[in-house]
Order: sequence, then C-alpha cells, then structure tokens
Amino acid sequence: MKITRLRTRLVNVPLPRPITTAIHSIESVGCVLVDLETDVGLVGQSYIFTINATRLKAFDEMVRGFAHRVEGIDPHYVTGMNTAIWSDINPTGYAGVTISALAALDTACWDLVGKAAGQPLHYIFGACRDRIRTYASGGLWLSQSIDDLAIEAQTFLDQGFRAMKIRVGHADPCIDVERVGAVREVVGPGIELLTDANQALQPKQAIRLGRMLAELGVSWLEEPVDVHDLTGQAQVREALDINVASGETEWTRYGIRRTIEAGAADVLMPDLQRIGGLTEMRRVVALAEAYSLPISTHIFTEHSLAIAGSAANCISVEHMPWYAPLFVEELEIVNGDILIPNRPGSGFTFDETAVAKFAL
Repeated sequence: MKITRLRTRLVNVPLPRPITTAIHSIESVGCVLVDLETDVGLVGQSYIFTINATRLKAFDEMVRGFAHRVEGIDPHYVTGMNTAIWSDINPTGYAGVTISALAALDTACWDLVGKAAGQPLHYIFGACRDRIRTYASGGLWLSQSIDDLAIEAQTFLDQGFRAMKIRVGHADPCIDVERVGAVREVVGPGIELLTDANQALQPKQAIRLGRMLAELGVSWLEEPVDVHDLTGQAQVREALDINVASGETEWTRYGIRRTIEAGAADVLMPDLQRIGGLTEMRRVVALAEAYSLPISTHIFTEHSLAIAGSAANCISVEHMPWYAPLFVEELEIVNGDILIPNRPGSGFTFDETAVAKFAL
C-alpha cells in the first residue's frame, strides 16, 4: 500500500451559540481536513483546527508543505515519516503550525494502518478497555447566567453524563463559587464536577478559589494560572487538596516533561494537535505512566479514543461536541462512559454532505 495523494479541505463549523471563557470568545471552529489517498482505495483521515478559523490557511499551507514526506510512502512507515518531518521543522521550531501539521499527517497515517488491518487503533496499540469515562465539556460557560447553567446541567444529566465541567475565573471567587454551587444543587452529590479557569488567575487567587471549590466536592481545578507560570501552578497544586489538571497547551513530549518536572499537575491533559499526533501522544502516555501520573485527553474526542482504549493510565476523555457535525458516526454515551468503537482505524469518517455545507 502506498499513499498516492495528500488532499486538504478547509471548513468552518459554527457553534450553536457564541461562547466565552476567561481568555476566549468563540463563534466557530475552522478545520483543515486531511485525506491521505492510497493505491488500494483506502483513505486515512484527520483534522486540525483554529478558533474562529483564524489563520487557518497558514495551517493548511504547512500541512501541504509536507506532501513530499507522505506521498509515495507506505503508511506503515509512520514513524519514519514522523522522524523525517521532525527533522524538517527544526529551523522553524517545535510548536504552533509545524507540530499541528505533523499531528494531522501522523494521525491520518495511523488511521490508514488500522483500516489496512481491518482493526480499530486501540487494538493495534494494545487494548486495555472498550469504554472510557467522559465528562460534558460543551457547556457551562463563563458567559452563561446561573439559570442557564442549571438548565444545561440538567440537560447533560438527561444525555447520560455522570461528570461535567464548568468554567470559572472571575476576579471575585465568590461569583465562581455561587455558580458552581448552583450546578451542584441541580446534579446532586453523585455527579463529578470539574472546573476550568483557563489560565485566568494569579497563584494566590487560584489557591483561595480552589479551597472554596473543595467544599463543593469539585474534583479538579484546570489551568488555574498562566500556562508559562509552572512555578506558580506548582504552588497552587501544593496548596490544594483537589487536583490540578493541566497540559493542554504544552507542545510535544518535551512540554509535558517540563510540566512533570515542575510538579505542576496532578492530571496531565495532552491535546492531540499540540502534542503532535498519535505517535507522540503514545510517548506522552508512557512518560506520564513512568511518573505514576494519569492523563485525561483534551478535546479531539473522536480521535483520542484510540489512546483512551490503549492507555491504562488514561482516566477520562473530554467530550467536546464542536466537531461532531463533521463525522458520519456518532459518539455513544452509556452511563457516563463513551463506548470506544471497534470500527477499523480511528472509527470515524468525514460526512461529505457536512464537509460541503461548511466548506470555505
């Protein structure tokens, strides 16, 4: 089997409503869709994204710039392809559009490997489970009123979720506590609540908020301080009884290693795009396991299930519905778990009608 053509397509998927976090205003997600066509008719697929489709063409240009590294190769040589691109990007750096492009091509190659074998990728990697705990992350935003939070929390319960995440990060922690308390009142004590500050706080603010959230039975405080302040995040982690989750904005295994060495997180949250694809994600999983640390994958729900199904130290995946309209297949949630599909490859294929609808 040989890859005969790299094809990219640009789409912009609008969100049902604009949302706000402590650092983002989001109306849509723009995606570069990658198709690796082969001489046997199989097609490997993946995607990367930017918020509001900002600078999406730069990502597309970087992906297509590596056509010479994928066209003509057997996708089973994915590690060789990965290593060649890693060498190519040395002059431009190991973060941003370079690593994102590598992630797209690496993941699409792995999709082909699974499809050629007729096996799901978590089988190829060595399966440890067929379902994984998830939490609802597509709601409970900073921009919503308390009444809206209560309504949406009940909606998540009705959809089968047993855990959900609410955004925090107000200058006055009492506002955050009131909002989280309102959600806790709706869902009751048996539902796991997670919080995400999106880097909005200073260490002392985060410590104060975290102690107040602990009284509400919150499981973790995510990205409490600026991502570059690993010392401050370590101080927050040391001071709190609840877990600190972080790592989604780190690039490659080296960024995750810095977080580990700083003692800055109880739960690591690698992001498939920023890490650099499934090959690098598996390295990160092994690195975390060597330090007895759990991971919980960040967004990219569909394509992260291959990791969740093969990484014993993966405790959950984030359920983010932003990209669901792009796929033919739907995620299945049963009693708070996502069922990991046994379809070949990643188990998800682009819906061509949707691609045409959202095309740029």
